Amino acid sequence: MAGSSHGHTPAAWTGVIISFIGFCAGGGLMVADNPVGFWVSMGVVLLGGVVGVIMKYMGLGMPKESDEMIRAREEAGRAQIAMNAGQHDTARAAAGKAEQHAKA
Repeated sequence: MAGSSHGHTPAAWTGVIISFIGFCAGGGLMVADNPVGFWVSMGVVLLGGVVGVIMKYMGLGMPKESDEMIRAREEAGRAQIAMNAGQHDTARAAAGKAEQHAKA
């Protein structure tokens, strides 16, 4: 997924940060033997997911790609592969000519 911007949105960051805070608090409260506080912090973890989804629906998440955008990306990928293949063929031909020239 390195080629996409998966998760790089305000909705994703906010949801993860809230959940992370709840998770850290829950760990500390578990060690402190505070079951009520632990379960409250687990509620904060779930709240992070809910906040992320709400923010996504408010327009702060990744927009869905249209069919046209998906087709354009696929065509660009095919064109790039074809271009790279053409460059390799040109380089091989040049190397072959250089080799023949060296033998002569």
